[in-house]
Amino acid sequence: MVTNITNFGRSGLSDWLIQRFSAVVLALYTLFIVAYLLFNPGLDYATWSGLFAQTWMRIFSLLAFVSLAAHAWVGLWTVTTDYLKPTGIRIGVQTVIILAIFVFLVWGIQILWGA
Repeated sequence: MVTNITNFGRSGLSDWLIQRFSAVVLALYTLFIVAYLLFNPGLDYATWSGLFAQTWMRIFSLLAFVSLAAHAWVGLWTVTTDYLKPTGIRIGVQTVIILAIFVFLVWGIQILWGA
């Protein structure tokens, strides 16, 4: 049995499920935003702000942010594992990616739920 220590115990099935679930969430969120923009041609700040002031929209947006972070991590982990063979470089790049995804996720949450 081969043990891969670089994926932190995840299996290919879990990565596949994360990619598919996050893709569905992101597709639904994108379709909703596009439909909202199409059905509100005279969109102003008050209407847009009112949409994001609703709790259900904030939760939906938070789910989309988390899905984007998970989708990006699995995809970029796969690419770096496939194409960056030197272990030190791969771990360094993956660390930078993790930090960037974390910063963008926290920043998005602050914008979404901030005052």
